[in-house]
Amino acid sequence: MRILHLSDTHLDRAGGPDADGADGTAALRRMLAELEQLRDLDAVVVTGDVADDGSREAYLRARDLLGGFARERGARVFYTTGNHDERGAFADVLGSGHEDPDAVCEGPEGERAAASTLGGWRLVTLDTLVPGKGYGRLSWAQLHWLRGVLATPAAHGTVVALHHPPIALDVEVQQALGLANAQELGDTIRGTDVELVLCGHFHLQLLGRLEQATVWITPGVVSRVDLTARPGTERAVHGPSASLVRLGTPHGPLIHTLHARDPRLGETVYEADAEEMREVIERLGPGREPVKAVRVP
Repeated sequence: MRILHLSDTHLDRAGGPDADGADGTAALRRMLAELEQLRDLDAVVVTGDVADDGSREAYLRARDLLGGFARERGARVFYTTGNHDERGAFADVLGSGHEDPDAVCEGPEGERAAASTLGGWRLVTLDTLVPGKGYGRLSWAQLHWLRGVLATPAAHGTVVALHHPPIALDVEVQQALGLANAQELGDTIRGTDVELVLCGHFHLQLLGRLEQATVWITPGVVSRVDLTARPGTERAVHGPSASLVRLGTPHGPLIHTLHARDPRLGETVYEADAEEMREVIERLGPGREPVKAVRVP
Protein backbone atom coordinates (compact mmCIF):
# COMPACT_ATOMS: atom_id res chain seq x y z
CA MET A 1 0.00 0.00 0.00
CA ARG A 2 1.57 3.28 -1.13
CA ILE A 3 0.08 6.65 -0.19
CA LEU A 4 1.10 10.09 -1.40
CA HIS A 5 0.35 12.35 1.56
CA LEU A 6 -0.21 16.05 0.84
CA SER A 7 -1.48 18.80 3.10
CA ASP A 8 -2.04 22.53 3.27
CA THR A 9 -2.31 23.30 -0.42
CA HIS A 10 -4.12 26.57 0.43
CA LEU A 11 -5.61 27.10 -3.03
CA ASP A 12 -7.75 30.19 -3.50
CA ARG A 13 -10.28 31.63 -5.89
CA ALA A 14 -7.76 33.73 -7.82
CA GLY A 15 -5.14 31.01 -8.27
CA GLY A 16 -2.23 33.42 -7.82
CA PRO A 17 0.17 34.76 -5.16
CA ASP A 18 -1.21 36.10 -1.89
CA ALA A 19 -0.01 39.24 -0.09
CA ASP A 20 3.07 37.36 1.20
CA GLY A 21 3.91 35.94 -2.22
CA ALA A 22 2.75 32.40 -1.40
CA ASP A 23 0.97 30.76 -4.32
CA GLY A 24 -0.82 27.52 -3.48
CA THR A 25 -1.76 26.70 -7.05
CA ALA A 26 1.78 27.19 -8.37
CA ALA A 27 3.21 25.21 -5.44
CA LEU A 28 0.86 22.29 -6.05
CA ARG A 29 1.57 22.27 -9.78
CA ARG A 30 5.31 22.31 -9.05
CA MET A 31 5.00 19.47 -6.53
CA LEU A 32 2.98 17.28 -8.88
CA ALA A 33 5.37 17.98 -11.76
CA GLU A 34 8.29 16.85 -9.60
CA LEU A 35 6.41 13.62 -8.90
CA GLU A 36 5.89 12.77 -12.57
CA GLN A 37 8.03 9.64 -12.25
CA LEU A 38 6.11 8.43 -9.19
CA ARG A 39 3.81 5.81 -10.70
CA ASP A 40 3.17 3.05 -8.16
CA LEU A 41 0.46 4.63 -6.02
CA ASP A 42 -2.74 3.39 -4.40
CA ALA A 43 -4.00 6.60 -2.80
CA VAL A 44 -3.47 10.34 -2.60
CA VAL A 45 -4.48 11.69 0.82
CA VAL A 46 -4.88 15.45 1.36
CA THR A 47 -5.15 16.30 5.05
CA GLY A 48 -6.92 19.63 5.02
CA ASP A 49 -6.56 23.31 4.24
CA VAL A 50 -7.29 22.29 0.69
CA ALA A 51 -8.55 25.84 0.18
CA ASP A 52 -7.18 29.00 1.75
CA ASP A 53 -10.37 30.99 1.29
CA GLY A 54 -12.99 28.22 1.33
CA SER A 55 -14.05 29.07 -2.23
CA ARG A 56 -15.76 26.65 -4.56
CA GLU A 57 -13.25 27.58 -7.26
CA ALA A 58 -10.37 26.39 -5.07
CA TYR A 59 -11.97 22.97 -4.53
CA LEU A 60 -12.70 22.60 -8.22
CA ARG A 61 -9.05 23.32 -9.01
CA ALA A 62 -7.88 20.83 -6.38
CA ARG A 63 -10.20 18.19 -7.78
CA ASP A 64 -8.95 18.78 -11.33
CA LEU A 65 -5.22 18.85 -10.52
CA LEU A 66 -5.15 16.01 -8.00
CA GLY A 67 -7.81 13.95 -9.72
CA GLY A 68 -5.91 14.00 -13.00
CA PHE A 69 -2.63 13.10 -11.30
CA ALA A 70 -4.25 10.19 -9.44
CA ARG A 71 -6.18 8.83 -12.45
CA GLU A 72 -2.98 8.51 -14.47
CA ARG A 73 -1.66 6.24 -11.72
CA GLY A 74 -4.82 4.28 -10.97
CA ALA A 75 -4.98 5.83 -7.50
CA ARG A 76 -7.90 7.21 -5.49
CA VAL A 77 -7.97 10.66 -3.85
CA PHE A 78 -9.16 11.35 -0.30
CA TYR A 79 -9.63 14.76 1.34
CA THR A 80 -10.22 16.06 4.86
CA THR A 81 -11.20 19.55 5.96
CA GLY A 82 -8.82 21.93 7.73
CA ASN A 83 -9.31 25.17 9.63
CA HIS A 84 -9.16 27.24 6.41
CA ASP A 85 -11.76 25.09 4.65
CA GLU A 86 -15.48 25.83 4.37
CA ARG A 87 -17.73 22.81 4.85
CA GLY A 88 -20.45 23.84 2.43
CA ALA A 89 -18.19 24.48 -0.57
CA PHE A 90 -16.01 21.47 0.31
CA ALA A 91 -19.04 19.16 0.35
CA ASP A 92 -20.49 20.71 -2.80
CA VAL A 93 -17.38 19.82 -4.81
CA LEU A 94 -15.68 16.99 -2.91
CA GLY A 95 -18.63 15.40 -1.11
CA SER A 96 -17.46 13.40 1.89
CA GLY A 97 -13.87 13.59 0.69
CA HIS A 98 -14.21 10.03 -0.69
CA GLU A 99 -15.45 9.23 -4.17
CA ASP A 100 -17.27 6.03 -3.17
CA PRO A 101 -17.15 5.59 0.63
CA ASP A 102 -18.17 2.46 2.52
CA ALA A 103 -19.56 4.54 5.38
CA VAL A 104 -20.19 8.23 6.10
CA CYS A 105 -20.85 10.10 9.35
CA GLU A 106 -22.81 13.33 9.05
CA GLY A 107 -22.74 15.23 12.34
CA PRO A 108 -25.20 17.82 13.63
CA GLU A 109 -22.82 20.73 13.01
CA GLY A 110 -22.23 19.75 9.38
CA GLU A 111 -19.06 17.81 10.14
CA ARG A 112 -18.50 14.80 7.94
CA ALA A 113 -16.28 11.72 8.32
CA ALA A 114 -15.97 8.80 5.91
CA ALA A 115 -14.38 5.37 5.56
CA SER A 116 -13.29 3.46 2.46
CA THR A 117 -11.48 0.20 1.85
CA LEU A 118 -8.73 -0.28 -0.73
CA GLY A 119 -6.41 -3.23 -1.04
CA GLY A 120 -7.51 -4.61 2.30
CA TRP A 121 -6.64 -1.36 4.11
CA ARG A 122 -9.30 0.89 5.60
CA LEU A 123 -8.86 4.65 5.23
CA VAL A 124 -10.86 6.91 7.54
CA THR A 125 -11.00 10.70 7.19
CA LEU A 126 -12.17 12.90 10.07
CA ASP A 127 -13.37 16.51 10.20
CA THR A 128 -11.60 18.59 12.90
CA LEU A 129 -12.72 22.02 11.67
CA VAL A 130 -13.87 24.52 14.31
CA PRO A 131 -15.31 27.41 12.27
CA GLY A 132 -13.50 30.68 12.86
CA LYS A 133 -10.70 29.08 14.89
CA GLY A 134 -7.25 27.68 14.23
CA TYR A 135 -7.34 24.73 16.61
CA GLY A 136 -9.24 21.53 15.90
CA ARG A 137 -11.73 19.34 17.71
CA LEU A 138 -13.49 16.05 16.99
CA SER A 139 -17.19 16.02 17.74
CA TRP A 140 -18.78 13.33 19.87
CA ALA A 141 -20.74 12.21 16.81
CA GLN A 142 -17.54 11.45 14.89
CA LEU A 143 -15.84 9.71 17.81
CA HIS A 144 -18.93 7.57 18.41
CA TRP A 145 -19.10 6.70 14.70
CA LEU A 146 -15.37 5.95 14.57
CA ARG A 147 -15.65 3.59 17.51
CA GLY A 148 -18.32 1.67 15.65
CA VAL A 149 -16.29 1.52 12.43
CA LEU A 150 -13.21 0.24 14.24
CA ALA A 151 -15.18 -2.44 16.09
CA THR A 152 -14.64 -4.66 13.02
CA PRO A 153 -10.96 -4.92 12.02
CA ALA A 154 -9.97 -4.38 8.38
CA ALA A 155 -8.08 -7.11 6.55
CA HIS A 156 -4.71 -5.33 6.81
CA GLY A 157 -5.37 -2.43 9.19
CA THR A 158 -6.66 1.14 9.35
CA VAL A 159 -5.21 4.53 8.47
CA VAL A 160 -6.86 7.61 10.00
CA ALA A 161 -6.41 11.01 8.34
CA LEU A 162 -7.27 14.39 9.88
CA HIS A 163 -5.95 17.93 9.71
CA HIS A 164 -5.08 18.87 13.31
CA PRO A 165 -2.34 16.77 14.90
CA PRO A 166 -2.95 15.00 18.23
CA ILE A 167 0.76 15.50 19.07
CA ALA A 168 2.94 18.62 19.30
CA LEU A 169 6.47 19.76 20.00
CA ASP A 170 7.25 22.08 22.90
CA VAL A 171 6.14 24.97 20.70
CA GLU A 172 3.39 27.17 22.11
CA VAL A 173 1.51 27.71 18.85
CA GLN A 174 1.47 23.95 18.13
CA GLN A 175 0.20 23.13 21.60
CA ALA A 176 -2.50 25.81 21.35
CA LEU A 177 -3.68 25.14 17.79
CA GLY A 178 -3.46 21.36 17.49
CA LEU A 179 -6.25 18.83 18.18
CA ALA A 180 -7.81 20.00 21.43
CA ASN A 181 -9.30 16.65 22.42
CA ALA A 182 -6.43 14.41 21.35
CA GLN A 183 -6.89 12.18 24.40
CA GLU A 184 -10.41 11.31 23.29
CA LEU A 185 -9.09 10.25 19.90
CA GLY A 186 -6.47 8.16 21.68
CA ASP A 187 -9.13 6.54 23.84
CA THR A 188 -11.17 5.74 20.73
CA ILE A 189 -8.37 4.06 18.75
CA ARG A 190 -6.71 2.26 21.68
CA GLY A 191 -6.50 -1.48 21.05
CA THR A 192 -7.95 -1.22 17.52
CA ASP A 193 -6.28 -1.92 14.18
CA VAL A 194 -5.36 1.75 13.60
CA GLU A 195 -1.71 1.62 12.56
CA LEU A 196 -1.14 5.12 11.22
CA VAL A 197 -2.56 8.62 11.75
CA LEU A 198 -1.83 11.16 8.99
CA CYS A 199 -2.05 14.91 9.72
CA GLY A 200 -1.00 18.32 8.42
CA HIS A 201 -1.61 21.84 9.78
CA PHE A 202 1.82 22.53 11.30
CA HIS A 203 3.55 22.92 7.89
CA LEU A 204 6.50 20.82 9.05
CA GLN A 205 7.39 17.15 9.35
CA LEU A 206 6.98 15.47 12.72
CA LEU A 207 6.77 11.85 13.84
CA GLY A 208 5.24 10.58 17.08
CA ARG A 209 2.78 8.10 18.54
CA LEU A 210 -0.79 8.01 19.78
CA GLU A 211 -1.51 4.80 21.63
CA GLN A 212 -0.39 1.97 19.29
CA ALA A 213 -0.47 4.15 16.15
CA THR A 214 2.34 6.03 14.45
CA VAL A 215 1.44 9.70 13.91
CA TRP A 216 2.94 11.45 10.89
CA ILE A 217 2.63 15.17 10.19
CA THR A 218 3.61 16.09 6.64
CA PRO A 219 5.09 19.50 5.74
CA GLY A 220 2.90 21.87 3.75
CA VAL A 221 2.65 22.20 0.00
CA VAL A 222 2.24 25.99 -0.01
CA SER A 223 5.02 26.62 2.54
CA ARG A 224 7.08 25.06 5.32
CA VAL A 225 7.61 26.37 8.85
CA ASP A 226 11.28 26.79 9.75
CA LEU A 227 11.91 25.98 13.42
CA THR A 228 15.33 27.64 13.38
CA ALA A 229 13.51 30.93 14.00
CA ARG A 230 13.71 32.43 17.51
CA PRO A 231 11.48 30.71 20.12
CA GLY A 232 8.05 32.30 20.30
CA THR A 233 8.24 33.53 16.70
CA GLU A 234 7.34 31.79 13.44
CA ARG A 235 9.00 31.86 10.04
CA ALA A 236 7.50 30.19 6.96
CA VAL A 237 9.63 29.55 3.89
CA HIS A 238 9.03 28.61 0.26
CA GLY A 239 9.46 25.01 -0.85
CA PRO A 240 6.58 22.61 -1.67
CA SER A 241 6.80 19.31 0.21
CA ALA A 242 4.90 16.03 0.46
CA SER A 243 5.34 12.54 1.93
CA LEU A 244 5.36 9.04 0.52
CA VAL A 245 3.99 6.38 2.86
CA ARG A 246 4.44 2.65 2.42
CA LEU A 247 2.41 0.17 4.48
CA GLY A 248 2.48 -3.61 4.70
CA THR A 249 6.26 -4.01 4.82
CA PRO A 250 8.20 -5.77 7.61
CA HIS A 251 9.51 -2.42 8.91
CA GLY A 252 6.48 -0.28 8.06
CA PRO A 253 5.10 2.19 8.06
CA LEU A 254 7.95 3.57 5.97
CA ILE A 255 7.66 7.32 5.38
CA HIS A 256 9.91 9.77 3.62
CA THR A 257 9.52 13.39 2.59
CA LEU A 258 9.64 14.71 -0.96
CA HIS A 259 10.77 18.27 -1.68
CA ALA A 260 10.10 20.02 -4.97
CA ARG A 261 12.87 22.04 -6.57
CA ASP A 262 11.87 25.69 -6.22
CA PRO A 263 13.97 28.70 -7.26
CA ARG A 264 12.81 30.41 -4.03
CA LEU A 265 13.52 27.37 -1.83
CA GLY A 266 14.18 28.51 1.73
CA GLU A 267 13.28 32.15 1.10
CA THR A 268 11.00 33.68 3.71
CA VAL A 269 7.26 33.80 3.01
CA TYR A 270 6.45 35.55 6.30
CA GLU A 271 7.96 35.99 9.74
CA ALA A 272 5.76 36.68 12.77
CA ASP A 273 7.30 38.11 15.95
CA ALA A 274 6.42 37.02 19.47
CA GLU A 275 3.69 39.64 19.90
CA GLU A 276 2.02 38.62 16.64
CA MET A 277 2.15 34.94 17.63
CA ARG A 278 0.56 35.69 21.03
CA GLU A 279 -2.25 37.51 19.21
CA VAL A 280 -2.72 34.55 16.85
CA ILE A 281 -2.94 32.10 19.76
CA GLU A 282 -5.39 34.31 21.65
CA ARG A 283 -7.60 34.87 18.61
CA LEU A 284 -7.53 31.38 17.06
CA GLY A 285 -6.95 29.15 20.08
CA PRO A 286 -9.60 27.55 22.31
CA GLY A 287 -9.16 30.09 25.12
CA ARG A 288 -11.61 29.26 27.84
CA GLU A 289 -13.80 27.15 25.58
CA PRO A 290 -14.23 23.51 26.65
CA VAL A 291 -12.03 21.18 24.64
CA LYS A 292 -13.92 17.94 25.17
CA ALA A 293 -16.18 16.70 22.42
CA VAL A 294 -19.80 17.58 23.08
CA ARG A 295 -22.26 14.70 23.14
CA VAL A 296 -25.36 15.31 21.05
CA PRO A 297 -28.75 13.63 21.31
